[in-house]
Amino acid sequence: MTKEIMSDAKQRMKKTIDDLTHDLASIRTGRASVHLLDSVTVDYYGTQTPISQVATLHAPEANLITVQPWDISQIAQIERAIMAANLGLNPSNDGKILRVPVPPLTEERRHELARQVSKIAEEHRTAVRQIRRDGNDQLKKKEKKKEISEDEEFRAHEEVQELTNEFVKEIDALAKQKEEEILTG
Repeated sequence: MTKEIMSDAKQRMKKTIDDLTHDLASIRTGRASVHLLDSVTVDYYGTQTPISQVATLHAPEANLITVQPWDISQIAQIERAIMAANLGLNPSNDGKILRVPVPPLTEERRHELARQVSKIAEEHRTAVRQIRRDGNDQLKKKEKKKEISEDEEFRAHEEVQELTNEFVKEIDALAKQKEEEILTG
């Protein structure tokens, strides 16, 4: 009984870590990465579409991203979408390919991005704690229905807390690593 609750909580916490990893990848560190454009969506014939689904993205240099649209007629739309994404990037258009220079980060912008990382990490810590609360609530219900004993419930609560601590540590480590990348970048 408690194993399925633990398994569900662990899977949900892993998804939270995956989401955090994805969110952190889209934050600039001063180096060009195609993941910087993950949050950009293009109005592709009336549908908001991720940029990676309408163009080929490359980072051939440490300070340059190239965007090659599959449909050349969409190059202006893609250029507008990158500028509208408020990433501080200004693409140049040669008619066939967009070159997106990644300017070096100012000290002020580095600190701003580090604060953004902290905020994102806290949101994910909160999500993990919510998963813990859901698991604990399920355990309490099972104990009230006499499906598990008080001792089993107590042990399972401890296991859920250990699992929570493990994932919060992982979130902290990922956030710290990203902050260091940004501040030293």
